[in-house]
Amino acid sequence: MNKRRTMLVLAALLLVGVAAALLFNAIKPDATSAPDKLRSDDRRLLAMGETLYAQHCAACHGVQLQGQANWRERDAQGRLPAPPHDASGHTWHHADEVLFRITKLGVAEAAGLANYESNMPAYAKVLSDEEIVATLSWIKSTWPADVRSKHDEINAFARAKR
Repeated sequence: MNKRRTMLVLAALLLVGVAAALLFNAIKPDATSAPDKLRSDDRRLLAMGETLYAQHCAACHGVQLQGQANWRERDAQGRLPAPPHDASGHTWHHADEVLFRITKLGVAEAAGLANYESNMPAYAKVLSDEEIVATLSWIKSTWPADVRSKHDEINAFARAKR
């Protein structure tokens, strides 16, 4: 009797283990997670990012990453103009994951603000995850070394909070 009970318990544990493994493999990573951290030293990625920035971002954020005038003041529609992505702006104050989510999903969805209106479009259907990472990596590569270092600290802090 004791042997039979032991076998049943072992069989049940095996079934639970198999079910857990199947479930774990079926769960897809969060589609809004950055696939990699920004890589401001990957030349191939930076070349792609520079081209993509010129095609998709420069019209609003500026060819020199300078943003639009009065970017901290709401316009007549109550929307904020495009901020600069150079060291004078606040882009580098956000961790890679946040920048990726804003670019992929748009500000409102990334921040979970249903009624927030922004001129920043979501690029999920325009750019692949790699293209988003390339564009953001290129932006980061233009920052001075001290700003990149501070951004790396922000990323380390964000990772530690997870």
